Formats: sequence, C-alpha cells, structure tokens
Amino acid sequence: MVHLEPLKISGREVLPIVEGGKGVSVSNGVSCGAFAAAGCVGTFSGVNADTVDENGRAVPQVYHGRTRRERYEELVAYAIQGGISQAQIAHEMSGGRGRIHMNVLWEAAATSRILHGILEGAKGLIHGVTCGAGMPYRIAEIAAQYGIHYYPIISSARAFRALWKRSYHKYAGLLGGVVYEDPWLAGGHNGLSNSEDPGRPERPYERVRDVRRQMLDCGLNGTPIFMAGGVWCLREWADWIGNPELGPIAFQFGTRPVVTQESPISDEWKQRLLTLKEGDVFLNRFSPTGFYSSAVRNDFLNELAARNERQIAYTRDPVGEHVVPLAIGARNRIVYVTAADKLRADRWTEDGHSEAMKTPDSTLIFVSPATSQEIRSDQQACMGCLSACRFSNWAETDVGTTGRLADPRSFCIQKTLQSIAHGGNIDSNLMFAGHNAYRFASDPFYSNGFVPTVRQLVDRIVTGD
Repeated sequence: MVHLEPLKISGREVLPIVEGGKGVSVSNGVSCGAFAAAGCVGTFSGVNADTVDENGRAVPQVYHGRTRRERYEELVAYAIQGGISQAQIAHEMSGGRGRIHMNVLWEAAATSRILHGILEGAKGLIHGVTCGAGMPYRIAEIAAQYGIHYYPIISSARAFRALWKRSYHKYAGLLGGVVYEDPWLAGGHNGLSNSEDPGRPERPYERVRDVRRQMLDCGLNGTPIFMAGGVWCLREWADWIGNPELGPIAFQFGTRPVVTQESPISDEWKQRLLTLKEGDVFLNRFSPTGFYSSAVRNDFLNELAARNERQIAYTRDPVGEHVVPLAIGARNRIVYVTAADKLRADRWTEDGHSEAMKTPDSTLIFVSPATSQEIRSDQQACMGCLSACRFSNWAETDVGTTGRLADPRSFCIQKTLQSIAHGGNIDSNLMFAGHNAYRFASDPFYSNGFVPTVRQLVDRIVTGD
C-alpha cells in the first residue's frame, strides 16, 4: 500500500492519478468522465474527437472537399464539434467530481483555432489543457483567455526552460503542472531530441529532478510534475512520493486505462494488449510528423519497415559509382544506381515489388503495384491533419506545401488512427502503446482476460499495484 496525499490540480484537490490523453478517439469523454468520477484527473483527446449523436453513436467524419484546403476546413469543423461533444459527455459522467482535462497536439492541424473553438463552445466544462508534440509556446496565452490551467508536455528541463522564458513566465498563475513524458517509455509520439540516443534510455529520476530544479529557479515550488511514461504500479515509484527533491508529483497512466470497460477501443484491441510480450512495442521513426513514436509491432509496422529497407540511392546523371541505368515509372525514365543496387532492385522486382517510388532524399523504395496505388491514393486524399506532413507534403501555410517531395516511406496517420479507433483491423493499422504494455500479460489483476472498470482500476492503483 502506498500513501497518496491529494494534490490541488486545476483548482481542486484530487488523487494524484491522471489519465493520459491518447489522440483520435482513444481517450474520450466516457473514459475521461469515469476517471474524474473516481476523484482523479480524466483526460479526453481534442485531436479529431468524435461528435456523438443522440443515440450515443459516433458521427462519421466524411470529407467532401475537392482540394486539401477544403478538406482541411472540414477537419477543423469536425474537431471543434467533436471536442465540445466529448467535453459534455465527460462533464455529465463526472458528476461534478475530479477534474476534466483536454489533450491537444501542438503540431496537429489548426490547434490554436480548434482550442479556441472547443473552449468557447464548452465553457466551464474543461478545467485544464495538456499540450505536447512540439514547443507549445502559445498554449499559456490561449488558456489564460478562458481562465483555465495549462499543462505543457516536455521531456527535458531544457525544453521547459525555453518555454518559460519565451512565454510561460507571463502566465505563471495558470501553469497547473508540468507533464514530464519519458521519451523512451511513453506510448505514441515521443519527445526525443537530436542529442539523445533512442537506443540508450536515461533514468527518469535524474531528468525529473532537473526539471524540478529548473522550476524552483522559476519560483514554482508547489507546482506539480506529472510523471508520464513507464508508470505501471505506484509501489515501484514509492521513493518519488513525498520526496522533497522532486516536490509534488502526480502519476499519469497512459496504457493501463486503455484496457478498461469505459475505454472506447475494440475488444479485439484490448485482448491483443493483454497478450503482448516484452519487445512487442518498439520505438520507430516512420511517423509523418518526423517524431519518434512507440507502437505495437504488427503487420502494418512490419510492412513499413520492409518498405524502408527496400531502398537504394539514385542520381539523375552518371556520378561516381552510380553509372548503371535503371528505368522507373510508367514512362521508363532513366536514373543511375550502383551495380550492386541494380542487382538488389532486380531481385525486389522479381519478388513483386516492381514499383520504384522516389523519396525526398534522392532514394528509391520498391513496393508492390497495389501498395504504390494505396500510397498515391492516400496522399491525394490528404485532409491536412498536421501542421506539416512528411507523407503528403501538406503544410499549414498559404502555399499549402512543405516544398519537398511527398515521402512514400511514411503513411497517412489520420487514416490509420481513425480506422483502428473505430473497429478497424488491428494488424493492418497503427497501434500506439507504451513500452510497459507487455505487463498486462503477467499482472494478476488481468488474469483470465479480466477487463476492469475505471473505478476498479483506480482502486487497484491506490493499493500500489
């Protein structure tokens, strides 16, 4: 048993247990409201949230626009409507208990517009906003306009220092907490910097201690830090609780809430999580955001990995060892590759990967004709779900493009996350998860495929297990 003292979060004392926000309908108003009702902090995702009709069914997000810009405007409207809908559900389910937070991604499409739209349309229902994926300088200013607390998601003291100096010092009174997300253990997109080695994880204690020291320099002695990523049971974090070096700490659970009765994901997805083995979740850089992310190894990721391995460099003219001609595309245009790479290309073609697709880095990947067609169709159907997309070359600018070639080594993240969140095949879609997800299989709490309610999960967490 661990001894948890309530913490004041977003204006009210609650258990220092926080539901981690998971985008595109995986954390919704139902799961959020259930955590709040249990006296904790619930979090729903404001990233392309579902609008729910009078029968409790999600309204399909169908795009009719002929251009990316038109579809982008449709996406923004869907996101605002969906966020308001989920906030209302969470509020009703909470029964006035706990706290309701909304999670947004700064590098998602039109985050500022969507935040204003949801917070205006759901006034009084949302108590705090968590925001990561990039450097969300403006989140403080936006939260202040609505008198709610903000919670930046960071992965280093350096990142917090930059945010504080540029913006947060002006809105210190509404900084409800700082979410430290372990970049080696958290699920979904992770904040690994270019100076950090994805293969050499660092202990979170020292990194969180450094965050606290930075916060002390800013006069934020009583502002809590949310430890996120790798949190499974609190007995493993007992030395953090009441530790004066770390100050007030709350614990954010991202993976365990997915396997609850209130979680909206499919039963098939929940059962897969209950059977994972250590190593089944791995860090990769296939995301069109350019960030590292952690997901379950399945057919979808295996195909992406294989696609990236079937890759060779080319030149437009003979240069150095690139002197062997290779005809690509419907017009059989000639590029030049090395002799060794020509043999590899021939072998891949014989195996059915006969379509060569150019990347922005002067390389070619080899895929099947069906995969090539799917990639091109997905790129053409882009609805601008990110501020800048590596896969489709969309950018949230006046010109609407990154200016770089669309990258077929990546994928349409909106398509696959919407699919798996709404009952799509769990092997052919992206399945985000934290690196501790394998622990479902060995935790006796989940014996015989047991799926708890949120209340049962919270009761289990407070015991230390």
